[in-house]
Amino acid sequence: MGVTSFTQEMSCPVAAARMFKALIVDSNNLIPKLLPQFIASVDVIQGNGGPGTIEQVNFTEASQFKYVKHQLKELDCDNFLCKYSMIEGDPLGDKLESIDYEVKFEANTSDGGCVCKMKSSYNTIGEIAVSEEKIKEGKENAVAIYKVVETYLMENPQVYA
Repeated sequence: MGVTSFTQEMSCPVAAARMFKALIVDSNNLIPKLLPQFIASVDVIQGNGGPGTIEQVNFTEASQFKYVKHQLKELDCDNFLCKYSMIEGDPLGDKLESIDYEVKFEANTSDGGCVCKMKSSYNTIGEIAVSEEKIKEGKENAVAIYKVVETYLMENPQVYA
């Protein structure tokens, strides 16, 4: 198995605790509401929200994909850290075994916002290289969802406060 990893950071005017609650803890409820044109539902397949929980994200017909399954590896609500893996679904195709994600929100005391640090590791079947195009697409999708949540929280300061 080969592994290709990348990291990215984004600054955000919303507090770390609010972003973490919205984007990680309550994403199964919030994301389908904010992106109904792409996300039909997020269903818990196994578990109670803690490590080991498996969620299935079901996409609408507007998406090129039907579904993905994520398995939660670690959820640290005190330090705003989440680790999870995409373990099944169309985006993996026949070249990827899984994709591991690590998301951490750190407070930015100068403006009350936060910095989001994300790491993605593409675990290939065999020693196949992951294309720059696939990595770019994954980054763009993550940033798009992040920005939708950020905008929603900025427009609704009482939510997840």
